Amino acid sequence: MSRVCSVCGKGKMAGHQVSHSNIKTNKTYNANVQKVAIADENGKVERKYVCTKCMKTAKKAN
Repeated sequence: MSRVCSVCGKGKMAGHQVSHSNIKTNKTYNANVQKVAIADENGKVERKYVCTKCMKTAKKAN
């Protein structure tokens, strides 16, 4: 199972690592996903990966 947010779909992102001499090399950034227990509309609790941005948004809604 890949570490992708089950709410928004955020996963690995690509970018550049820039050195002091301005040489750019490829780098991958992982999304900050945490495994949390989520209850669906039927009341069944499942453990899914959710990014911290979605967790913060869900906390505001409650």
